[in-house]
Amino acid sequence: MSVEIKVPSIGESITEVTLASWVKATGDFVEEGETLCEIESDKATVELPAPVSGTLTITVEGGQTLPIGAVIGSIVEGQGKAAAKPVSDAPAATAIAAPTASGGDKKFPSPAAAKILSEKGVDSGSVSGTGKDGRITKSDAMSAQASSAPAAKPSGPAPVAIQISGERVIRREKMSRLRKVIAERLVHAKNTTAMLTTFNEVDMYELMEMRKKYKEPFEKKHGIGLGFMSLFTKACTIAAKNFPVVTAMIDGEDIVYHDYCDVGIAVSTPKGLVVPVVKNAESMSLAQIESEIKRLALKGRDGKLTIDEMQGGNFTITNGGVFGSMLSTPILNIPQSAILGMHNIVERPVAYKGQVVIHPVMYLALSYDHRLIDGRDSVGFLKNVKDLLEDPARMILDV
Repeated sequence: MSVEIKVPSIGESITEVTLASWVKATGDFVEEGETLCEIESDKATVELPAPVSGTLTITVEGGQTLPIGAVIGSIVEGQGKAAAKPVSDAPAATAIAAPTASGGDKKFPSPAAAKILSEKGVDSGSVSGTGKDGRITKSDAMSAQASSAPAAKPSGPAPVAIQISGERVIRREKMSRLRKVIAERLVHAKNTTAMLTTFNEVDMYELMEMRKKYKEPFEKKHGIGLGFMSLFTKACTIAAKNFPVVTAMIDGEDIVYHDYCDVGIAVSTPKGLVVPVVKNAESMSLAQIESEIKRLALKGRDGKLTIDEMQGGNFTITNGGVFGSMLSTPILNIPQSAILGMHNIVERPVAYKGQVVIHPVMYLALSYDHRLIDGRDSVGFLKNVKDLLEDPARMILDV
């Protein structure tokens, strides 16, 4: 009996996906539940398991964009046989054996990683794997750089012409579906909104002193560190109560307001920027916000975020400061109407209690859709966030 393999539905709003790569090959015997291939959507990369055990036939090669429900192969149930299990207690061998002639005992790449390394001309033995048991993952392969042997020295006297050292390498890679969708959405945001950015600066001295004082007892009690992101998130949720239009959205000729604050936290991953959402952040404690941000960030790094964890959100925070950015104008995360940009903390001279002192200062940027949010609300919201951060006791007292 032949069972068709179809592209599964992986989200209500997703109508097509990209078949990234096959883990198995035509003629392979696969066990039910084994991973057959990787499928990329604009949200995440998912693995497609075998529906039954049998012999695989591939009808659509990797790299193609397909609609949901498309048939990409089939499995003849029960045909073929699985590889014999080793007699010893050692783990069973994987689908692709480690190289022996030249690789020795070096860790080996996944099928998708092997294809990328082959296209780049990179020896897998020179790549460090971050996967299980040192396995070279697709991300490791994408990050690997080709190395070349040094050019042979010319014999005889040196030529009179000046030699320009350095390589002139051109490398072409197919844009991932995630990157294409990110590009489309950013252009859409620029072209369809009246986006404007307002700036302010925050004297971080009081906040950092509070964090320094309570960092150890906070971690001891809650089992997680007290970072700046939870404090900024909490400040934004409080300010949003005072300026509800900041978390509102335009829907046709209507304005949709929210009595809750679902905050998207921009996370940079090897495959691109993703924005998982901390839902009902306004009702969470600092420890709960920290735990949820850490959980989502780790899943984003490993490419395991679900569609539900990235859907929704009515406000976004992005932190370019972790990369050293001093100032930027973040682009809106459509259909949201505002996004807060955090930046690096630099010591600067400031006026403090009637004296000029050196304090840690951060510049904040709030980009907003001017069709919906006026200057009074945008500036007022950002000023409210600044005041809360400069006097963090106000967040506890809610004043």
